[in-house]
Amino acid sequence: MNVNLGAPYERIMSNIIEKGYAGNQTEVIRQALVLYGRTVDEEEVQLVHKAVEIEMAEVRSGKTKTIPMAKVMKEAGL
Repeated sequence: MNVNLGAPYERIMSNIIEKGYAGNQTEVIRQALVLYGRTVDEEEVQLVHKAVEIEMAEVRSGKTKTIPMAKVMKEAGL
């Protein structure tokens, strides 16, 4: 794969290699992708938690009704 990052990103990559955080450009890119993947995963978890908080607030306020599990199981014939 051949990637043209541009001068500012090339400088960042060179600095990372010079400081010893990575041995070469491929390692820098791999590390960046791993970090980005973790960031995306963390953001998804935060969004799910926020959605759960919103739903629970609606349940507590009475905007959303709940059904007891026993009733659901009975109606499903389980």
